[in-house]
Amino acid sequence: MPRQARLMLAGYAYHVTQRGVNRGAIFVDDIDRQLFLHLLRSAFDKYHVALHAYVLMGNHIHLLATPTTPLGLANAMRVQGNNYVQAFNQRHGRSGPLWQGRFHSSMIDTDAYLLSVYRYIERNPVRAGMVTAAEDHPWSSAQGHLNQRDDPLLTPHPTFLAISPDTERRATLYAQFLRDTGASADVPAIRAHSSRQRPLGDAAFLQRVEETLGRSVVMRARGRPRKTGTEEAKTT
Repeated sequence: MPRQARLMLAGYAYHVTQRGVNRGAIFVDDIDRQLFLHLLRSAFDKYHVALHAYVLMGNHIHLLATPTTPLGLANAMRVQGNNYVQAFNQRHGRSGPLWQGRFHSSMIDTDAYLLSVYRYIERNPVRAGMVTAAEDHPWSSAQGHLNQRDDPLLTPHPTFLAISPDTERRATLYAQFLRDTGASADVPAIRAHSSRQRPLGDAAFLQRVEETLGRSVVMRARGRPRKTGTEEAKTT
């Protein structure tokens, strides 16, 4: 089965996910996590990719990032991924692949869904039952966004900065948004579009993307389309 062509445009935010092979662990300890983030920052700096949000889970990662060139994100993830696997295998005396295929990427409508993806990423440990509050997980961007620590990995997206021009006020408002009990409403759509690697946005956003790429990007039902003749035969 041929690989699905990536939808990559410069200047757009992408929700990126990558999983361990056979859902296996991709981190053994905090040294691995520190190494992963160090290599991520180096690769993103090299290829001019801005990182807006992230979380490291046991067997997968989530990122929200904006490339400045069409190939920037793919190149950065390739270099980072290869370097991390090589270091991980050497450190733990193993061989073979670590990642379950290529990373997944879903373009995000910054007007309609960007902050929801921020929240989706940072609440992953909460949904997994690992912590009771997003900021309790030390390996995510939540503490940085709530001004609990300085996180040099992060480049705030303009939409995030637009919450408030005042840093403290922005952290307070984002904390309320992050802890919103209705936050689960966007989860199914974000998961579905991430899994299918389809842009997530409203109709106007999808139309702009289609016009730029020259092909359809709309989510469609899985499976073969029904044959009109067959359906008519069943009803006559």
